[in-house]
Amino acid sequence: MTDTPFWHRKSLDEMTRAEWESLCDGCGLCCLIKFEDIDTGELIYSNIVCRHFDDQTSLCQCYATRSQKVPDCWTLTPENIHELTWLPETCAYRLLRDGEDLAWWHPLVSGDPNSVHEAGIGIRHNCVSEEHVHVDDWQTFFDEMTAEEEEDTPDQPDASHGRA
Repeated sequence: MTDTPFWHRKSLDEMTRAEWESLCDGCGLCCLIKFEDIDTGELIYSNIVCRHFDDQTSLCQCYATRSQKVPDCWTLTPENIHELTWLPETCAYRLLRDGEDLAWWHPLVSGDPNSVHEAGIGIRHNCVSEEHVHVDDWQTFFDEMTAEEEEDTPDQPDASHGRA
């Protein structure tokens, strides 16, 4: 038996389903509603999260059926992982796809499922459910959030809302 972790020994295509699923660090970033700047194509994350995200556990409340309940929710697979440009920079799937290693705070490295939140990567308790933000207010929410982050920028990008 080898002490080399499976993500060092196997490509994404070679992983078992259990290994593949264990790559998810539970950060919740993929569950955030993302905005695309219609002029630049830049993808900007909001703090609005899918209605099925459980803010206490950082898990999807309907993980097995999420694609049926939320048609634009992506199911990551070894087949589509190379096409997905919107994955967070910290995402294990993206890191391994791009030949990088997992971060120290990843639960597979740290042995602690809370390390992703303790490192400030996870969105637990730092998001608002789309159930509490009317879709007509998403743009306003986005503009206010962006204004807080970029106080020196007088004009905010014109963004369309949606999931990526």
